[in-house]
Amino acid sequence: MDDVFDFPAAGDIMNNLPAAYDAPVTLKVGDEKEIGTLGIKKKIVKEGEGRDTPDNGDEVEVHYTGTLLDGTQFDSSGDRGTPFKLTVGQGQVIKGWDQGIKTMKKGENALFTIPAELAYGESGLPPNISPNATLQFNVQLLSWLSVIDICKDGGIIKKILVKGEKLENPKDFDEVKVNYEVKLADDTLVVKSDEIEFTVKDGHFCPALSKAVKTMKKGEKVVLAVKPKYGFGEKGKQASGNEVGVPPNATLQITLELVSWITVINVTSDKKVVKKILKEGEGYEHPNEGAVVQVKLVGKLQDGTIFFKKGYDETALFEFKTDEEQVIDGLDWAVVTMKKGEVADLVIAPEYAFGSAKSKQELAVVPPNSTVKYEIELVSFVKGKESSYMTTLEKIEAADKKKEEGDTYFKAGKYLKAAKRYEKAAKFIEDETDFSEEEKEQTRALKVVCYLNDAASKLELDELNDYKEVRKLCSKVLKIDRTNIKAMYRRAKASLGLADLDLAEIDLKRALEIDPGNR
Repeated sequence: MDDVFDFPAAGDIMNNLPAAYDAPVTLKVGDEKEIGTLGIKKKIVKEGEGRDTPDNGDEVEVHYTGTLLDGTQFDSSGDRGTPFKLTVGQGQVIKGWDQGIKTMKKGENALFTIPAELAYGESGLPPNISPNATLQFNVQLLSWLSVIDICKDGGIIKKILVKGEKLENPKDFDEVKVNYEVKLADDTLVVKSDEIEFTVKDGHFCPALSKAVKTMKKGEKVVLAVKPKYGFGEKGKQASGNEVGVPPNATLQITLELVSWITVINVTSDKKVVKKILKEGEGYEHPNEGAVVQVKLVGKLQDGTIFFKKGYDETALFEFKTDEEQVIDGLDWAVVTMKKGEVADLVIAPEYAFGSAKSKQELAVVPPNSTVKYEIELVSFVKGKESSYMTTLEKIEAADKKKEEGDTYFKAGKYLKAAKRYEKAAKFIEDETDFSEEEKEQTRALKVVCYLNDAASKLELDELNDYKEVRKLCSKVLKIDRTNIKAMYRRAKASLGLADLDLAEIDLKRALEIDPGNR
């Protein structure tokens, strides 16, 4: 009697139900509660597992028994010996079912009392169900497959076979390891591959793989239904090696498992200091500027030559203080992104390593313009004194010191270093809560200088993201000093860099109004 669940057209008026039905309902055995606002009652017979519940589009499997209020049974999947399958939210069942099932957990057994308007309404379903009949369904949720439209256009539909671990998903620069099997619509095997590694943004096999892995968790296994636009399109793919060819405009079925991945982080915006996390660290804390860190460290040239090694083979750990130029910039900046116990590989371009000069290290010479690699483990760290624990005088002195360091770097043409120093200087004095009126005047003038110099440094770097930041910095200056010509001019230069000519014109005209003779 499966067709009893085909909701009649007369019920179309119920298509727009209140969102309250989508909220999870937490009940214990014997509890009964109305769910939503249209009269469905739910009573728990057996509690389910976990917290997850099905959503629209998910494919569920249930056993059920349907009765009238007087106990007369009119249908049962148990009597047929076969679980009932449906897709939630697709109108395959009465509205009361669609909404009730979305409140259930795996393994849960519940009794739903469903009013006529959410069942078969004024028509009923003769001869078993009379008009305007309130119905009861004893439902057990056996299992379900989560179904996700990855691109929101039906091009890649993902069904989750095995849920993954944790909450994180791979990002564009991460290196993933996957197993996959690809079939055509007629079940022809195209290819099966295990332990394949690739960078997410570079992709592998067809566009669907990289788009899908960005939605997956470690250990997750899925089946993808892939339309041609995310497969091989109108051209198809010729057979090669062990791979069968893919015809033009072919839909693919891909079974995909995300085995693991290495998180890759660009420590600097220009992607010249790259960190690969080999082992996750503990907790949430990172070293800050001025922290004393202890690490295991191996430095290598690109040909594998070791030029530095500490903390291994019973040697003492390598200790340094961050933000004090005791190590190369790339290493200094990378270690403050790490957690205790984290193990990572670093790749550092010459600009943030030893530059154009030859450098004699502990075990070997580093030639000029060398990209270097480090294997690093952050064993421990003691944080430097946070600004929140400084006196106002200490904050002003620290800001002055960082600003002077920034000036030195700017004059030397080291604009990224300069920008970082100006940023740190401003952070010491941005919160004026504890400052006296005299100190506020002093720090506002210092903030203006730091923001303007930071903006000048970032303009020299000539990067899109830095242009956006320049505009923010100059806007901060203009909140303090509405007539600051330099802020208007530098904000206009950033707007030109972003091809925002109208905003550039506004700032330049305003600057000329204030100072018509300014060259």
